Amino acid sequence: MAVTREKFATQIDAELLKAVRERADIEGRKIQSIVEDALRRHLAEPQPATPLRARPHVMRAFQESTERFPGLYDRLSK
Repeated sequence: MAVTREKFATQIDAELLKAVRERADIEGRKIQSIVEDALRRHLAEPQPATPLRARPHVMRAFQESTERFPGLYDRLSK
């Protein structure tokens, strides 16, 4: 079964790209093959749960509202 390929563009650190090119040359492979393998391995790894973080401006607004309306969130939770 044929693999459908799609072109995309991105940017990469120059030293990292140099290392990828060297690896491809040493292994007699195309850069495309090296990148695909790396992406497959990365996506196959279980990802640690990342705690959700509020954006700084949201946290500032929350902090300001708790200072402006002390006890409000406690009363609302009841």
